[in-house]
Amino acid sequence: MTESLRRNGEYEHAQENPYGNPYQGAQQHASSPVNPEWPPPPTQPPAAPDAGFATDGQPGQPQQRRRARRGPVALLAAVAIVAAAIGGGTAYGIQELSGGDTVASATSTNVVPSSQKGTVSGVAKAVSPSIVEINATSNAGSSTGSGVIITDDGEIITNNHVVSGASSVKVKTSDGKQYTAEVVGTDSKKDLALIKLENASGLKAASLGDSDAVGVGDQVVAIGSPEGLTGTVTSGIVSALDRDVTVSTDEGQQQQQGQGQGGGQWPFEFGGQEFNGDTGSSTTTYKAIQTDASLNPGNSGGALIDMNGNIIGINSAMYSATEASASAGSVGLGFAIPVNTVKADLPDLRAGASN
Repeated sequence: MTESLRRNGEYEHAQENPYGNPYQGAQQHASSPVNPEWPPPPTQPPAAPDAGFATDGQPGQPQQRRRARRGPVALLAAVAIVAAAIGGGTAYGIQELSGGDTVASATSTNVVPSSQKGTVSGVAKAVSPSIVEINATSNAGSSTGSGVIITDDGEIITNNHVVSGASSVKVKTSDGKQYTAEVVGTDSKKDLALIKLENASGLKAASLGDSDAVGVGDQVVAIGSPEGLTGTVTSGIVSALDRDVTVSTDEGQQQQQGQGQGGGQWPFEFGGQEFNGDTGSSTTTYKAIQTDASLNPGNSGGALIDMNGNIIGINSAMYSATEASASAGSVGLGFAIPVNTVKADLPDLRAGASN
């Protein structure tokens, strides 16, 4: 009820308005002389539970109130849809605000702690537990290479030329544990193989990234076991993409190259020339990532990693300035099989492919 104060000190009821300003009378009363005989202003009646208000301040319908309350919910839903659409960038922002170390994105995962993002040491610390040394023995001799753990129960991706024709495969993890492994599947055309550790559990699986998102000039880290030096870390950049690298698919050729040479000095062709030995008559060509990160015999099957800690390639070939294995060494021309090729080939390898 809205009221006015007359000079003679008596109330005059101007109009009945149950939805008027409940504080108007109180404000006037406080600024005017107080008469203790005056009755207190009447109490504002409570609004009906279902009453709503339109934008002009008049009583509205319950449906209008419900519609108004749905506004913020609808806005949040729209924000959620936008967040899903922009993917990794939003996840990164949330991670930065919450202080978490692992961020899921549309195509990759940041496995490097926030305090060490963008550093070689951070990548090495985060990914080294997922890289292993492989020692394969065959009738032709023995070879040493590297591999990448892709499941916590011991599935490992490596190069076909590291384990081809092997009668025994031994694996050493970064913590020094030794395992026996079996060859599950091989693909000589892509120079890939899948092996599985026996009685393994709780291993740290690597995060497989997106090689299609890699750009020339991106910083990368390589981890492997050159010449049996387990867990060796080198770094560089992506020098080129889609290099046509030709390698041998002949098992006898692979065994001969693996004998006593660390298994990493794999013969390959590029630009019509042969490097690191004769590739033989049976060859295959694949698109490779070129890097200047140092690769040496024994790096074959190891990881090429982006600065978020994602595997972007499996190191497979290196250029040597000499054909003599004893004097072979890195000159900054290394090649890796793109990880998207690996992911596409995994179902066949798991099914026991042997081609």
